[in-house]
Amino acid sequence: MSDVTRVYLDDAAGAPVLPEVLEALRGLPAANPSSLHAEGRAARAALDRARDMVAEELHADRGDITFTSSGTEAVNLAIFGVARRLPKSAGIVTWAAEHQSVLAAMRRLQADGHGVTIAPVDRFARPALEAINAGTALVSIGLANNEVGTLMPVAEVVARAHAAGALVHVDACAGPRWIAPPLDADLLSLSGHKLGGGAGGALYVRDGVRLEPLLHGGPQEWGRRAGREDVGAATAIAAALKACGRQRPMRSRIAAAQAATLRATLERCGGRITGADERLPNFATATFAGRRGEDMLLALDLAGVAASSGSACASGSLDPSHVLLAMGLSMDEALGSLRLTTGYTTADDDVAKASAVLTSILAPATARA
Repeated sequence: MSDVTRVYLDDAAGAPVLPEVLEALRGLPAANPSSLHAEGRAARAALDRARDMVAEELHADRGDITFTSSGTEAVNLAIFGVARRLPKSAGIVTWAAEHQSVLAAMRRLQADGHGVTIAPVDRFARPALEAINAGTALVSIGLANNEVGTLMPVAEVVARAHAAGALVHVDACAGPRWIAPPLDADLLSLSGHKLGGGAGGALYVRDGVRLEPLLHGGPQEWGRRAGREDVGAATAIAAALKACGRQRPMRSRIAAAQAATLRATLERCGGRITGADERLPNFATATFAGRRGEDMLLALDLAGVAASSGSACASGSLDPSHVLLAMGLSMDEALGSLRLTTGYTTADDDVAKASAVLTSILAPATARA
């Protein structure tokens, strides 16, 4: 099937680059922003503009923003950067349905002897908040679950954590296209490719919070991240975040209507909807008993629809999603999941085409008649 006729419903995995980003990158200086010549000064000015744009969108100061190579690096810098300045007896809390970048960092800290708690979640992927107690020093919570879209109770987590004297890291890599990032977190991670900005990431660090850097070398990024700054990536994520902030209300309304249509189709096809009603507006996720995610994805791909599954490829075999298992789904259900996520370029006609394809592939014969 020609690419022209394809329908892209995997925005949560990677959003198409926004026109505003392409425009911002036009004519960008290629010089090292640490150089003193005219070209270097131009690159420094572009980097400063990008930092100011991100700070403005987050209602922060320029010095609070550190650019990274990706959302994963931003998450790791936040978690390791704080944890390695804490005594190993200090409590560190996250939840079992968080993104793998968070969980892998936490397990590394556990292996190093830190007091990490990976707490349970309910059947909607919402966190057990009683895990935060008087001994907690650092909490990491997502803005929204990246597999089922459930919105996290960030304000309540922040209130509980701050009452215990703990710092809060919010993994906001999933969500800022559709909902405003929280303003009361101590650290907040962003990902360029999930915003429509291509590669790159950024970390907000509240004034007064000190981090142990992951990379050592020069004094770049306020001493938090050594190495030549990527002016292009910084410019792209800044332009994307600004565009998303401006378009968020309109785009969220459109996405909510489109995702509701897709969820209705998934239910008609025998799927069990996953996640809470309070979800990112562009998410339509379900599990299908007795089916396998990879089989459904291949059939959809051949029919011109790009989607994803709650399962992830590992070591050549399809493993069940840790998120769905943490939510209490069976192994069979976790292996039979679909995730459809719309984006800024998704048209209503795309949703209609995808619904027809889903029905032809997944619905029982009686439902198609």
